[in-house]
Amino acid sequence: MSLFHTWRSNPALRLKASLEAPGLTEKITSNKQKSIAVAQNESALFSEMKHRFLSFKKNKYMENLECFQNLAKGQAPKFMVIACADSRVCPSSILGFQPGEAFVVRNVANLVPPFESGPSETNAALEFAVNALEVANILVIGHSCCGGIRALMSMQDEENSRSFIKSWVAVGMHARLSTKAAASNLSFDQQCRHCEKESINRSMLNLLTYQWIAERVTNGLLSIHGGYYDFIDCTFEKWTLNYHGSSSKEENGRYPIINREFWC
Repeated sequence: MSLFHTWRSNPALRLKASLEAPGLTEKITSNKQKSIAVAQNESALFSEMKHRFLSFKKNKYMENLECFQNLAKGQAPKFMVIACADSRVCPSSILGFQPGEAFVVRNVANLVPPFESGPSETNAALEFAVNALEVANILVIGHSCCGGIRALMSMQDEENSRSFIKSWVAVGMHARLSTKAAASNLSFDQQCRHCEKESINRSMLNLLTYQWIAERVTNGLLSIHGGYYDFIDCTFEKWTLNYHGSSSKEENGRYPIINREFWC
């Protein structure tokens, strides 16, 4: 049998020959080293996470055991919070919510779709928080440098996209259009900042398209609030929707804002 046929019929010889090709051995070695580095980094991340969990258990859970045991039996939060999924904007860290105090849902750009948009994880959470938990307050929190709002402001008016992000942030199209009308003379960054707050107000209005929310607000059982966290200078702005039925609407179709505060 010729040497060629021996090589062809022997997979081990073929693999050895392929590994000896110029540069291939180095590439495989490099990839292996990268995989090891990734695994080590991942292990370190979870090691740190384990340390934080055990610290929480020792310093918070065990020291407040009765409180956590009561929470295991049920929850009665006073707040429903709708915040952005941005990693820099954690409501519990910023506002000091403790376990059991706030029912939180986070999505891209802290948007609330109107009732007619159909089911989503956001309005499913709203339904549970309002109808089952009977929260007394809904707080919509926006923030500075929001990538979701920037994506919204970058869209064209009639743009059709298969992007999940663009399809979602289109919920805020009314906020985008009103921003363009009111702040067209400003820079794009300034328009985005304007829209960050405008979208909060629009989401507050969208909450009232849910009959079971509007009814509880009308009956004084539920209040709707807006909040804006600027993490550049660490300030927080808070305001409340003054809703007492359709008679309180202003000429521009909005409801007046009360109890505006600026925390710095």
